[in-house]
This record gives sequence, C-alpha cells and structure tokens, in this order.
Amino acid sequence: MTEELDAGVVAQQVAESGMLSEPGDGREIGRARRRKEDARLLTGRTQWTDNIQLPGMLYVAFKRSPMAHARITGVDVSGAKGLPGVVAAFSGQDFADEQGSLPCAWPVSEDVVIPDHPPMAVEEVRYPGEAVACVVATDRYLAADALDAIDVDYEPLPAVLDMTEALGDDAPKVHEAGNKAFTWTFAQGDMEAAFRDAPVVIDRTYVQQRLIPTAMEPRAVVATTDGDGFTLWTSTQIPHVLRVMLALTTGVPEHKLRIIAPDVGGGFGSKLQVTAEEVICLLLTRKLGKPVKWTESRSEGNLTVHHGRDQIQHIALAAESDGRIRGLKVELLADMGAYLMLVTPGVPLLGAFMFNGIYKMDAYSFDCTGVFTTKTPTDAYRGAGRPEATYAIERVMDELADELHLDPIEVRRRNWIRHEEFPYTTIAGLTYDSGNYEAATEKAMALFGYDKLRAEQADRRDRGDPVQLGIGVSTYTEMCGLAPSRVLGSLSYGAGGWEHGSVRMLPTGKVEVVTGTSPHGQGHETAWSQIVADSLGVPFEDVAVMHGDTAISHKGMDTYGSRSLVVGGMAVLQACEKVKDKARKLAAHALECSADDLDFAQGSFTVKGTTSSKTIQELALAAFAAHDLPDGVEPRLDADATFDPENFSFPHGTHLCAIEVDTETGMAKIRKYVAVDDVGHVINPLIVEGQVHGGLAQGIAQALFEEAIHDADGNLLTATMADYLLPSAADLPDFVTDRTETPATSNPLGVKGVGEAGTIASTPAVVNAIVDALRPRGVHDVQMPCTPERIWRAIR
Repeated sequence: MTEELDAGVVAQQVAESGMLSEPGDGREIGRARRRKEDARLLTGRTQWTDNIQLPGMLYVAFKRSPMAHARITGVDVSGAKGLPGVVAAFSGQDFADEQGSLPCAWPVSEDVVIPDHPPMAVEEVRYPGEAVACVVATDRYLAADALDAIDVDYEPLPAVLDMTEALGDDAPKVHEAGNKAFTWTFAQGDMEAAFRDAPVVIDRTYVQQRLIPTAMEPRAVVATTDGDGFTLWTSTQIPHVLRVMLALTTGVPEHKLRIIAPDVGGGFGSKLQVTAEEVICLLLTRKLGKPVKWTESRSEGNLTVHHGRDQIQHIALAAESDGRIRGLKVELLADMGAYLMLVTPGVPLLGAFMFNGIYKMDAYSFDCTGVFTTKTPTDAYRGAGRPEATYAIERVMDELADELHLDPIEVRRRNWIRHEEFPYTTIAGLTYDSGNYEAATEKAMALFGYDKLRAEQADRRDRGDPVQLGIGVSTYTEMCGLAPSRVLGSLSYGAGGWEHGSVRMLPTGKVEVVTGTSPHGQGHETAWSQIVADSLGVPFEDVAVMHGDTAISHKGMDTYGSRSLVVGGMAVLQACEKVKDKARKLAAHALECSADDLDFAQGSFTVKGTTSSKTIQELALAAFAAHDLPDGVEPRLDADATFDPENFSFPHGTHLCAIEVDTETGMAKIRKYVAVDDVGHVINPLIVEGQVHGGLAQGIAQALFEEAIHDADGNLLTATMADYLLPSAADLPDFVTDRTETPATSNPLGVKGVGEAGTIASTPAVVNAIVDALRPRGVHDVQMPCTPERIWRAIR
C-alpha cells in the first residue's frame, strides 16, 4: 500500500509540475513508468555480489599500507598462517611473477609516463591504503583479525602532496621517472590577438577539491574456478571491459573467463575500473582451487576506491567592453594520485573540449599537466572532467558580469550560441547538433521568480541585513554518450565507443533483449522495455532485459559517461528494426503479398487496403514451427545490432540557485533551486527526474560539503563516514525541475544523456550564489566546499 501511495504521489507531483506528457496514443516512450527493477531492488529480492554464497567459499582480507610513501623492507605473513581458520596468507612478493600491472587504457600523449602498478605492492607503497599482503580464511572476520599478525617493515619516504611543489626540481619523486605524468595542449584561434589591448581581462584560479565516490553498495568480488575456467562476480560498471583487461593482465584466456555484474548498487564512475582486488581474487581462486570472496568496508573504500576531481585551474578570459568574449586560456594541474588507473589521464582532457561551454569566442587554449602525488589515484567520477570545466567557465562568467556591472544572465545572453545557429561548431572543434539556451533560461527564470528575488536581494543590501541573499546562475552544456569510436581513437583512447544489443522474439510472442550496457541504478530494464514495446508493438510487460553477464551479453562497452541510452539504447532499437525486417518477409509469405504492400503498426503487418494481417507474435510462432517458411529464411525471429554514433550527445540547461548567507556565522542555506534541463526526447520522465535529483545532490555536495583531506604526512583524515561529510535529504532543499526539448540529431530517437547533467550544472550555481551574496563585502571566491568557516573567513 505504501509503495502504491508513494509512487502515486511522485507521479502526481511530476504531472502537476507540467513535466509529465503522457502519450495519448498508447505509446510507451514518454510514459512515466515505475521501474521494473524496483520490485526486487527495494524489497531485497535480488542478488548483490556480497549475497553470493558458494560451497567451500573462503574469505579474503587485505593488509594495507598505513603510510603514504615508503619502501617495503620486509613482509612476514607466517604469524597469520598459524591462526585458527586461516587457510593461506600471501605478500605482494608471492604474486610478483603473475599479478601483472593494473592497466591504463588511455595513454593521452606520446610522452605519458605509465608506471608499473602491481595489484599488491612489492617494493614500495605510494599511497595510504595500498595493499601489501592478504589473508584467506574460512570466515570474513577471522581473515580481518589475522591481518594484525602480519609484520611489514617500512622505510619511510617523503610524501608528495602539493601538485605545484611536486613539479619542482628538488621535489621528492613518487616514481623514478619523476612526478610529471604528461602534458597535453590544445589551441584554436589567435590568442595573442584576443588578449592584445582587450578592454577586460579576468584572471582567476579555482580549486577543484578531491572527492571520494561513495556508492550505496561497497565494492565486492567473488571468484571461482571449475578447473580450467573462471567466473568472477563483481560490483562493476564494466563487465566486458574488465574481462578483456583481466585476460591481458593475468594471462587467463579471455574465453575461459566469465564476468558477471549482478545488480550493482551505484557507481558514479567509481566502479569504472580494473581493481587490485579483482585481480588478486582471480589469482587466489586459481592458486587455491576454491571460491573466494572479498567485500570492502566503508573506511577501506574511502582509502582505495579511486578519487575524483582534484585540479587547480588557472583561467584567463579576455572580453570586449560590452561583455563579448574574445579569448579564453586554461592552464590546468590535475592530480593523478600515485598511479594511472584505467582512464585517469583522460579525465581532465574530457573537459578540454568543454571549458568554452555554450559560448562563442575567437580563441581558446588548453594546457594540462598531469601530476603524480602520494595519494589514492584519481579517475572518472560523475561527469568526469565536464563538471570541472563547467565550474570554471560559469564562475568566470559571473566574474565578467561583475566587472562590467551586468546581470549575470545578460552577459551570458551576449555570448551564447543562439538557437537558430545550430548545428554550431565551437572554438574547441565540437559540433553541437541542437539546443535552445534561450528557452531553457526563460523557463528557469519564470519558475525561479528571478526579478522578484533580485529585488529582494537589493532590498536586503540596502537595509544591511546580516543575512544576505545570493543568486547563482549556471547555463551549461556537456558532451556525453562517450563515442564515436573514431573520435576516441584520435584521442588515443584504448577502446571504441560503440554498443551492442540483441532482440529475440520467443515462440510465445514474448521478447528477450540483451544489452551490452551494464546498469548500476539507471533503470535500463524499464527504459529498454519501453523502446522495444513501441518499436515492435508488443506489451511493455512482455519484454525482459538481460545484461551484465559476459556469458549472456557477449559484446558490449558497458556503462559510463551518460552513454547507455544514446548508444546502447540505439543498438537495441536497431536490432528491433532488423527483427521487423525479418518478420515482414514472413508476413508477406503468409499473407501472399509483396513485402512492399505491407504496413506495420501496433505490432501487426496489414496488407494495404485490406483487413488481412498478421501480428508479430503470430509470426514468431510461425518462425519457431518452421512449417511454412519462405525459401532462404531461417527459423528464427531475432537480430543483433551494433551502434556507433557519429557525434556526441549535448544536453544543456539553466540552473538557478538562491542562497541565504548569514554574514555573522558563515552559514549558507539554499532557499530555492530551479533546474531546467534539455535532454532531448524523454523515454521515461520518472527516470529522468531521478537522475536529475541524484545529480543535483552530488553537485551541491561538492559545493557545500565534501572534501578528502590529508595531513602533512599524507594520511587520509576523511577515511570514515564520520569524517567525510555526505549530505542527507535533510541537508538539501526541495528542487523545482522542468524541461525543454530540442531533439538530438545524432540518434533516431532524438535522445540525449541525463546521468551527469545535474552534477555538472549545480556546483557552479551554488558557489556563484554564495559569492553573489558576498560581493558587496569584496568577496570574489570561496574555496569549495563552502563551509561556514570558509565563508566566515572570506568575509573577514
């Protein structure tokens, strides 16, 4: 009863907001369907990796370095081996000849330094939490307790924490090759001319603090062997990529390796990885011939899950006196941490093409230096380079508005690409296919009550109210749907951007869909069912979607970068079209007509001008029976398809934030937040709403709450949930959300990605609001997270 009521309330709220456009012709696309997945996910009737129990299973625990940087002079595991329940204990040296090096699939430049990265350290540890030994026991807690009996001797080495200092000639080295991982530059236009005699030059430095991804489900791995083959269950976003990489890393033949990602409780990029624990568990089951399981604790995860962001951004913008942008320079220092993980060096480069945002300009340059430090490696985290870029350009646009005494929205209007100019090739070389920034902004301002709030702000300033009102603006776009393959190849990315799908009509008329995208909370089973139901004319309930198991879904490039729908969903749609083409031949044969004389609608083929018809379900049974098939037609009604888009997807929108800042205490409280996003055509409004709300929570969290903090010795001080501040629902406002729709031209359904939009847009909106409230006091920046203390100090 509660489930029904809650869902009904949500649907009513969405409908009342004007955002729910239920199709009136029976179509599934556009319908606010509750997710199929939730019946099992919310009631616990599902299979997480940590739920898996196998006969004779053993449990793994890892001994981790308490130091940020040290030479390992000895590891003695003998004390652990004699303890009750302990089956085996190993040091990194025990696996030195077989564990290989964790892969980096994105060598961004010819001079990039990719150090060897052993899953368990052998000679040196380079960040706190790096694994140095492991225990295998009959019980998880016995294994954890036995770690205390392992003796590790360390020779301390200097920690390397500050990126600027790390590039100094006399800085201690993280790796023998030095602390510079790579440099990557990009330039378009005449920058010298753009800055020469520019009436306005804005020069700012912004800091993107280090963040710790915190998925609902901690990482877990179960590995087993049947003799010459291996199966690995793991809470991963990338079962297909992982299979290839584990084969290359460990030497296990790919065809002998099955990867299963069961239901996965969140990832946000943190499970877009080939982890040390996955490699070691695979090697342990090979060595012991028994199934093994590892599940991380929260503090273990904070130390060892790759971190996000961590950049220093130097931004210089030249403009005319009327606010028109002439040129933009970006100089970036990006903290790689101690090693280059799967896509670590490519993350800041994804932002290279987005610092220009939605704006026109004459010249643009981007210079990025990747820096090694003795911290946990960084890698993709929700938005991966795009939030960092959007933050910088949206912050500096507010600075430009302040310099010229213009309204922040007005200075954006004078620079953004107008709707009639699409498709538009930006100064960064990307072709934005569609958009309407004017419409999204006008709708956002109306919902926000922009003019009324500006009037209240002026009144508070005039009265000297100790609680000031700030208004933050963020007009954003992003490139998502990570593809096309040729573009990724030109950026030295180690894989393609295509996606695979297959559709099978069963004899009883039901439909099985196999997708190469592997969800971790996005609602693929529901959205894909809606696409297939409309395409084939079958009931939504008659579609089953399978994923995440390389023995079932044999091809795929997995889920990240808001690519699932715009790439994976389109592969499924193409497979549906192929199924209909096959069915058309069967229908023409059965109805004794030409295939060209058939119309297809609502699941039936009908001879034009007659009532003679065959449903696609009837044809599926006829194909199975195979009693009367046309010559050369196989007895099956199924098809595969691989989709590789010609362009990225470019969602956009306008986010507005009103914040009240108590100038006496530094406390900032969001009073109103409006998000108007344009994600093209919408498959399921409820899923879009959920993605936007979750994204807003993560973006606001960066602005106000979250930060990974290290002490002078490199120890992580925020290794527990008590120390690393994640917001709860009580810390966040009610969001006002709406949409505009400008269909994408890069895919048949006109859809755009939505998974990262809320995170990308919200952080600069919040910080712009805080700074806006404090400008009369001479404040031009507050470093994130904007805690009360930092705001209070900025005022003073």
